[in-house]
Amino acid sequence: MPKILILRFSSIGDIVLTTPAVRCIKQQVPDAEVHYCTKKAFKSIVEHNPYVDKTHLLGSSLKELVKQLKAENFDYVVDLHNNLRTRIIRARLGKPGKSFNKLNYEKWLMVNFKRNRLPDVHIVQRYLDAAAALSVKDDGKGLDYFIPAQDEVDIQMLPSLFQKGYVAFAIGAQHYTKRLPTERIIELCERLQQPVVLLGGKEDAATGEEIATYFETRTANNAQRTAIYNACGKYKLNGSASLVRQAEKMVSHDTGLMHIAAAFQKDIISIWGNTIPEFGMYPFRTNYKVLEVHGLSCRPCSKIGYSKCPKDHFKCMRDIPFNDLTFHRAEV
Repeated sequence: MPKILILRFSSIGDIVLTTPAVRCIKQQVPDAEVHYCTKKAFKSIVEHNPYVDKTHLLGSSLKELVKQLKAENFDYVVDLHNNLRTRIIRARLGKPGKSFNKLNYEKWLMVNFKRNRLPDVHIVQRYLDAAAALSVKDDGKGLDYFIPAQDEVDIQMLPSLFQKGYVAFAIGAQHYTKRLPTERIIELCERLQQPVVLLGGKEDAATGEEIATYFETRTANNAQRTAIYNACGKYKLNGSASLVRQAEKMVSHDTGLMHIAAAFQKDIISIWGNTIPEFGMYPFRTNYKVLEVHGLSCRPCSKIGYSKCPKDHFKCMRDIPFNDLTFHRAEV
């Protein structure tokens, strides 16, 4: 029975994007025992995956983690993070394996010189390529996300208007330059013409309340009603994922909830600011619409994001057109 270790420490979206590789290894390598190593903070994403036999968690000590992993005596290591710590783990385990191609040089060329040498390949395929030596092939299916029954949200607990259907809108993002300004979120909510459930962490709660208050004020003044429910900070990740699963469609910045929505085959309006879909992390195998500014000479300004616009104009988010919200068909 081959024992296979998969390494991916962070973050939410990246871990969700590894799920096709996890599934294909488990299903296509005869009698494989699949272990997954991630950070403690992301345990809930991995521990309920039926294709993972055992989870290993990185806490404060890399040395202790390596000791734990050595005791497992793995046959092969698939490194789907390829950073300093995962390279240290691979070296200390001394087992056969492969790391995925991060395309750092190609991304550097695109960010710094706007020279596009990026392959037209989704990152999911690059994750699968890292397992090619195991004779693993793409099974043509999408992403996976598994919610335990106790974490499911009963939408009968939402206000009655939202029980008949709603759009989920993930208003947050790790970096400022990957988030729409609040007034533009409001503008997009108005265009959706459906009840909207705002999703995000505790750090997004104040913004969510500002948006909800704006629409409550308009309703009080007899303006056209757009119903907003601010769920930011009210649920843990699996609870938010449950609300995504039960939504009619999803609106999201380049975030983990966007990829969770793709796992549930939701139609997705995907919003891109300083980063670009060409980096290979657009919604995978689901219908989607990318909202972005084309022809902006400073974009992309980073492969990750910044706490403020380096040019101080933030045109990549402020100038996104909202006139066309039709969806592209899913890739196969």
